[in-house]
Amino acid sequence: MSKPVNLVTEHPKTSITTIVVVGAGYVGLSNAILLAQAHLNTEVTLYDIDKQKIALLQQQQSPLQDADICYYLTHKALHLKATNTPFPAEQPRGIYQDADVVIIATPTNYDVASGNFDTSSVEDSITAIRGQNSQVPIVIKSTIPIGFSEEMRQKFDANILFMPEFLREGQALYDNLNPSRIIMGASDNQKNFATALMALYQRASEKDNITQLLMPPTEAEAVKLFANSYLATRIAFFNELDSFAESSHLNSQLIITGVGLDPRIGEHYNNPSFGYGGYCLPKDTQQLKANYAGIPANLIHAVVDANNTRKRFIARQIIAKKPNSVGIYRLSMKKDADNFRDSAVLDVITLLKQHGVSVTIYEPAITAALFEECCVISDLAAFKQQNDVIVANRWHDELLEVADKVYSRDVFGYS
Repeated sequence: MSKPVNLVTEHPKTSITTIVVVGAGYVGLSNAILLAQAHLNTEVTLYDIDKQKIALLQQQQSPLQDADICYYLTHKALHLKATNTPFPAEQPRGIYQDADVVIIATPTNYDVASGNFDTSSVEDSITAIRGQNSQVPIVIKSTIPIGFSEEMRQKFDANILFMPEFLREGQALYDNLNPSRIIMGASDNQKNFATALMALYQRASEKDNITQLLMPPTEAEAVKLFANSYLATRIAFFNELDSFAESSHLNSQLIITGVGLDPRIGEHYNNPSFGYGGYCLPKDTQQLKANYAGIPANLIHAVVDANNTRKRFIARQIIAKKPNSVGIYRLSMKKDADNFRDSAVLDVITLLKQHGVSVTIYEPAITAALFEECCVISDLAAFKQQNDVIVANRWHDELLEVADKVYSRDVFGYS
């Protein structure tokens, strides 16, 4: 296949009813619930080594902060089983033995030392699957380096595909139910199966006539990394605009609004922040940067550098206020999310501490007394009182009574 093929009108010839999903993070759990809906006549087994996650799921409780996931677990008819072993007592032959497809959605963090994603969890999963079932199609949904699927196809067998995901943490199931597109990376001889799987995702969604694209796995891998790197580029652009506006005592919101009214630019994904972070953008931009080794390029490198510059700028702005004590209000990147892995706020904290600033943290998701050598204050009222500057990447109305203390670049949420 040399070009994407739109498959909306094609009809699958392969039946997919028994599904195993490996990994109960945002990607794996949202996909498992999406495909386990009763009207699809499917049976889904969700496997994760995290016993606590699985215990919660077995009680129909979500281990993640996602409103739709919580609702579907408690209110929808789902053919979903959760297990922390590949050989559960009720299925002694193994969870992969009779599967029609296995979807891998394990984490692949970026390893700075190697300059690549750590794909060991994906490779270990493929090895375990093939130990039970030598034929079942394996679909990788983990984010991986460009060319990884082909490497796995050569190492193991040809029946490995790649299906990129485009989900937001905290809204992962919603984005699965309302996808912008369904993309499958597959070879020509996998076309029937790829078509059937995309048709299953179409039936599982709440949208009609979703654009479906079939392309080689390597191109599908590139779509994922370039899409997220473009989003990171957009964030970096509006953050730099905001840095200029703040430094020049200009109204950032007015400038951004005026810029966004150009239909070629749009009024979306334009709210300044302390920098991009979270599960995907930091590692995806770093990985794409690594994939450019030996290829002339400036922009991707500049985006990574711009994000670091933004965090240093934010720290300098806070330090310039000469605070006695700085309180960090929430570590998560987004409202209504519980993840603060690779959050830009963490780097801001490090920079503040390097300049001798006293820092405390308010983060309900943390139960320990210390985090990053900073005191964690669990009482919000005490937190507000003890700090003369409160730093909030995203505005929350519970900060209204101390609005004069708050430093935030959330120009569209701040009031």
